[in-house]
Amino acid sequence: MKFSQHIFAFLMGFFIYSLIEISGRGYTHWTMGVCGGVILLLMNCITSRRNITLLRCCLIGSIIITCTEFAAGIADNLIMGWAVWDYSDMPLNILGQICLPFSALWFVLGVPMYYLCRRIQRMFRSPGLSGL
Repeated sequence: MKFSQHIFAFLMGFFIYSLIEISGRGYTHWTMGVCGGVILLLMNCITSRRNITLLRCCLIGSIIITCTEFAAGIADNLIMGWAVWDYSDMPLNILGQICLPFSALWFVLGVPMYYLCRRIQRMFRSPGLSGL
């Protein structure tokens, strides 16, 4: 995979996740953009494998997003005290940073993420972008 493809996937994840958060709750935090970038970069690498199915992508994506959210939540909310989010009132939460309902939502988010990653891979295989 080309370095430019990694940068592109990171930036797409950064901006798409930020827009999803702004659309859903009216604001976001810069660390969530970074998380979105890292997640899409990782998922782009994972979906480049031939044996990855849509179902596997959704499952792996849910795990990666939940783990990333937990790590960011510990850093942002518990250590730094920035109060970016709080799932304390959600069922089956861990330290108010992750919860089962959102992990299920991340599973569903794996569907468009799978197709976006496949599109990015096709785009970077085309002759027009071979110099990037």
